[in-house]
Amino acid sequence: MKEIVEVIAKSLVDHPESVRVEEREEGNEVFLDLHVAADDMGKVIGRQGRIAKALRTVVKAAATRENKKVSVEIN
Repeated sequence: MKEIVEVIAKSLVDHPESVRVEEREEGNEVFLDLHVAADDMGKVIGRQGRIAKALRTVVKAAATRENKKVSVEIN
């Protein structure tokens, strides 16, 4: 799931080298922290959070196949 977030985020931003995803697991929950450059934040979030919501939906669909819960935070 970490790789999915990283690939999608890198394709959206102007500075793909600054994209970093940290993953930590607690039981059957996975927490993903997406770090991007400050000027790319708007591109990852999108208008009214639409891109961020779509990103979370894709990751949750992938997590469902593995019977895990996922939380994506954008920093």
